[in-house]
Amino acid sequence: MYIRNEDTIYAPATVLGTGAISVIRVSGPEALAVADKVISCNRGPISEAEGYTIRFGTVSAPDGHIIDEVLVSIFRAPRSYTGENSVEISCHASSFIVSEIMSLLHAAGARAAEPGEFTQRAYLNGKMDLAQAEAVADVIASQNAAAHRVAFKQMKGGFSSELRQMRSELLELVSLMELELDFSEEEVEFADRTRLDSLLVAITDHVSRLIDSFRLGNAIKNGVPVAIVGATNTGKSTLLNALLGEDRAIVSDVHGTTRDTIEETLNIDGILFRFIDTAGLRETSEVVEQIGIKRTFKKISEASIVLGMMDLTRDIETTGQTVSDILNKVDFGSQKLMILLNKMDIWNVNKNVKILNNIVSLVENKGLNANIINTEEIIVSSSDALQDSGDNLINLLPISAKTGSGIQALRSLLASTQRDLLTDSDTTLVTNQRHVQALTDTRTSLLRVREGLASALPTDLAAQDIREAIYHIGSIVGEISTDEVLGNIFKNFCIGK
Repeated sequence: MYIRNEDTIYAPATVLGTGAISVIRVSGPEALAVADKVISCNRGPISEAEGYTIRFGTVSAPDGHIIDEVLVSIFRAPRSYTGENSVEISCHASSFIVSEIMSLLHAAGARAAEPGEFTQRAYLNGKMDLAQAEAVADVIASQNAAAHRVAFKQMKGGFSSELRQMRSELLELVSLMELELDFSEEEVEFADRTRLDSLLVAITDHVSRLIDSFRLGNAIKNGVPVAIVGATNTGKSTLLNALLGEDRAIVSDVHGTTRDTIEETLNIDGILFRFIDTAGLRETSEVVEQIGIKRTFKKISEASIVLGMMDLTRDIETTGQTVSDILNKVDFGSQKLMILLNKMDIWNVNKNVKILNNIVSLVENKGLNANIINTEEIIVSSSDALQDSGDNLINLLPISAKTGSGIQALRSLLASTQRDLLTDSDTTLVTNQRHVQALTDTRTSLLRVREGLASALPTDLAAQDIREAIYHIGSIVGEISTDEVLGNIFKNFCIGK
């Protein structure tokens, strides 16, 4: 993105054609003067108005006919979103009116803004750092309470303040180390090596915690990944459709219908879940289906929650093999597993007690506890009564994906497993892939410093590694940035922000 801060820019800040009012933003050195060329106000020119005031005015076409009556909100630099002189024109939400006003703004000397250019100017003018600017897009895109809370905290600078503190401490130490180089002949030691090692341990641990938080942060931002897995024709696609309330996945009696993953998101009690329908597990010689099954195992490893679909109308060997395959693929240290006993509308627990007991035995042989849930009780009970799938507890939930029986209980159980996502917490969560990569590079540099100090690495080399860590931290908040990086970040913003 070519940065042209001397230009005055405009863009609609609201979606065209919806609601009663549209807002058009104008920002730049000539924003007030441009507005005066387009809008006539009875109380005098907009360029003479004080900041944080609103003027009523009229927009007229070149031939003199009135296009609309508008309200103009006036912001003077540096007290505006961009740090520049800005106005926001509130007009009627007609696409014709908005288009006419923007044409007049263009004729008056302004140009159309590029995606994210208002926020980019806010960053360049010191109104926010780069991490905060990226959080603006996350706030706009947030689809649930948890995602909004995390993004809003980052936008207010919580994450940035932690990074600046770490960067400041490293800068102080590396400055002392570099000072030693100026007195190398006197063998003076300004940077206490014991304090340096303690600080490196503390900062490395802090960075590691931030990196580890990405799994949770990414789940909050993009949806908790839930993999629906099981043998062919056990009702996985039917379950996805039942959860979404629409026919999203193809349902067929033919084995191997689903050959690739299908992903859809659903908000349950304020938490966004990303459900992944996978190819059925079975022995097959069909090449495309084999690829789908490989992707199924990959999605199991990436999921936070695994829903194992079982069809108890099948024989004990088939269900047992499916359960074993899933149990062997789930990491119970970081993932939750629920076993869904599907087709309860046509099977009877008493008739299938051997199959059910075999599933329980397979779970317990893994050192886990199996809990068969009474669906009807869960439906009428509060969410607090639900038992979530802890590290050593696997819930077995009877459902019928076809009739919808037990689906509400499943939704409640899923929400209960992620209830912590909705609790207020001061813990910082990383939600951005660029940030987690920079933090990973930071940790690599810090670990090199520690190894170097332990092996009596020369001071100049140790200082260089610390400088690299400082660089990577600075790249997150924008202390170090390039036009290419800025372009990649802001091109994904919406027009008008």
